[in-house]
Amino acid sequence: MWFAILPKLLFLATFNTGQACDPTKVKQYPFFGFPHWWKYITKGEYDGLGHCIPKVNMPGGLWSVGLAVIDMLLYLAGIVAVISIIIAGISYITAAGSSDQITAARKRIVNSLLGLAIVLVATAAISFIGNAIG
Repeated sequence: MWFAILPKLLFLATFNTGQACDPTKVKQYPFFGFPHWWKYITKGEYDGLGHCIPKVNMPGGLWSVGLAVIDMLLYLAGIVAVISIIIAGISYITAAGSSDQITAARKRIVNSLLGLAIVLVATAAISFIGNAIG
C-alpha cells in the first residue's frame, strides 16, 4: 500500500515552494465569468502542491484586492442591466398598445442602457487603475 503512495510523495517533494510566480498568468476558470479576487495581484509563490497562490502584502495589497472586488460588483451590475433590458423589452412587446406601459418600458430601456454604459466606462477605468497598480 505505501509503495503506491511513495512515488506521489516524491513527486510532490520536487516542487520548489517559495519560488515567485505570477497568479494572473495561471489558467484558472472563473465562476460564471466573474473575475478572481487576485486579478490585479502579480506576485505569488508556489505552495507544496505546485499551485501558484497569490501573495498579498499588507496594507498595499489591499488596494489590488479592493479593485478586484469592485470589478466583480461592476460585472454583476452589468448582468443586472442586461436582464433589465430584456425585461423591459418583454414588457414593451406585451404592452398591447397601452401608451402608459409603452412609455414606462421605453424609460426602463433607456435607463438600463445608460446604466450599462456607466458600468462599461467604470469597468474600463477600474481595469486601467488596477493594471497600473499591479
